[in-house]
Amino acid sequence: MKPKKLPMSGSCRCGRVKFEISQPPMMTAACHCSGCQRMSSSAYSLTAIMPAEGFRVTEGDTVIGGLKGPELHHHFCPDCMTWMFTRIEGYEAMVNVRPTLLEDSSWFTPFIETVTAEKLPWATTPARHSYEGFPAMEELPKLMAEYEAAGD
Repeated sequence: MKPKKLPMSGSCRCGRVKFEISQPPMMTAACHCSGCQRMSSSAYSLTAIMPAEGFRVTEGDTVIGGLKGPELHHHFCPDCMTWMFTRIEGYEAMVNVRPTLLEDSSWFTPFIETVTAEKLPWATTPARHSYEGFPAMEELPKLMAEYEAAGD
């Protein structure tokens, strides 16, 4: 559930935009919402919720794409259009990174799954916690502490 060796590098599909994580995630997730299904062209999106100070773009620049709104900023490679990470206004202390873009994603397992009310009937994950929507904000510290304690 956590990378064994840090820092770890990642990149978009074409390699033009590169990034690095230098801290372990605060939590991992799979989101089943129809927006994530469409942006990932899959049954769900995978996310490593990173502390902002543990994430940096090391090469190239991203463009904002996907659902362009005042709160969500989905960052994509301008060439291959890989969805790389998301920043959420009001939550500047974290960055949602697509973990399969890391040089080694074998460590990744979703700890929670969200928006299961919209999941495809056949889509399953090994997540320990499941939510029809998103967990309540007051529940996040407990979930993050449980994730940290799991130490997998």
